[in-house]
Amino acid sequence: MSEQSNPLTALMRLTVVAVAIVFSLPVYAQAFDEYSGQETYMRFCAACHGESGQGDGPVSEGLPIAVPDLTGLRKRRGNNFPEDVLRKIIDGQETVVVHGTRYMPVWGYEFWVEEGADDAAKERVDIIVDNLVEYLRSIQQ
Repeated sequence: MSEQSNPLTALMRLTVVAVAIVFSLPVYAQAFDEYSGQETYMRFCAACHGESGQGDGPVSEGLPIAVPDLTGLRKRRGNNFPEDVLRKIIDGQETVVVHGTRYMPVWGYEFWVEEGADDAAKERVDIIVDNLVEYLRSIQQ
């Protein structure tokens, strides 16, 4: 009997694949509140605001507005980092409207739905927004 047709070898291969799948599940099931602020930014913000935060993401070219440079928030606010305003913009409490349309997604709502749309999800959204705001603080120039 060849090694490839040996039932034990086939079972061992199947077991290795099954173990690999099981150990990879936590990576795919990672909740957004477990992401660092940078991971959240890169996944949800960089397409428009750019990897460096300077408003030069690949999607920005297709928008009819200028995407803000997030690295100069503190400087534009008289050396005060607008933490509360950012939280409200990210979670949708403060609208960012240009020419009558909101271009930035309401991330607070999106995260809340993704996290389960309940009270516990609201707590996780607060963590996500906190992490993101702290990352934005870290990229100020």
